[in-house]
Amino acid sequence: MTEINASPETSMTPDRIRSADRQSPASRKASIARASRQGRVRSNPVPGTVVPARRDVLGLDICDFGWADALAFAEERATMPFGQSIIVFANTDNANLMMRDADYRAVLSRQTVLPEDRGIDLAARLLHGQRFRARLTGADFVPALLTYIAKPMRIALVGGHAATLKKAAEMLSRHAPWHSILPIADDTFDLGQSDAIMARVGVANVDILLVSMDSPAQEKWIDRHVGPGHARLVLGVGHLFETLSGKTQSARPSTRKFGLGWLSLPLRSASRMRDSGPVSPLFLYHLLRYKFSGAKTGRTRPEMAKAGSL
Repeated sequence: MTEINASPETSMTPDRIRSADRQSPASRKASIARASRQGRVRSNPVPGTVVPARRDVLGLDICDFGWADALAFAEERATMPFGQSIIVFANTDNANLMMRDADYRAVLSRQTVLPEDRGIDLAARLLHGQRFRARLTGADFVPALLTYIAKPMRIALVGGHAATLKKAAEMLSRHAPWHSILPIADDTFDLGQSDAIMARVGVANVDILLVSMDSPAQEKWIDRHVGPGHARLVLGVGHLFETLSGKTQSARPSTRKFGLGWLSLPLRSASRMRDSGPVSPLFLYHLLRYKFSGAKTGRTRPEMAKAGSL
């Protein structure tokens, strides 16, 4: 049976989160707070309103959070009395797609983007001299967020194959039983049915919406069809549902499409030797070209996905 690990591969979230589904909501949140004070969570004290720092990667602003601040930010947005925030995860595959799809880039610029893989981390190091404070993979972040939020939430799921969607809903319900997990629709629906599906989400009166599709379809679908009346917090979670159901992807889409699967580079750093994830050669090409073209600037933009602004 696939188990949900509520903490990421690093020590940035407390070990206590692993057993959070055996704790009461109050005990769980207290454990996280204690671990944070003890330095087990690398973050500064979380203010009343969490405002992320941002890094320019290939012309896209990506938020720079520690784990504690990222969880507090998402909880704050999910419990706001108005507005909507959309969170998606940047990796080398969708960064490559963004470089040749201007519409996709525009969509991402309207969403809150978190760094997901080591390629994006490498980009921050090369462009800004410092890695992101944490890599917030969707497979780690979503279970950790459901653990972190003590208030019972209504959470809708859209996407994945029918059996995968059902299994993911069961796993999340078992992991965080104080939340209501509502599988709305798998990914076999026709695009013309999108508004009808979102009407079902609206009727369900959910707080959080998880959308599991391929990129760029996922982010574009959210941008086009999801509105403030559907959920306070929307997360584009990629292949999370497949991960929860025990299924894995056989190959990375970008390297497979360009015939470069054999060329994926397992670049390692001294501090992350256990991370053997490949970095796409195409992404490295885009990154080096961006760095030496002089396109990188110190521009600033208003805070993304501010509650009530979308």
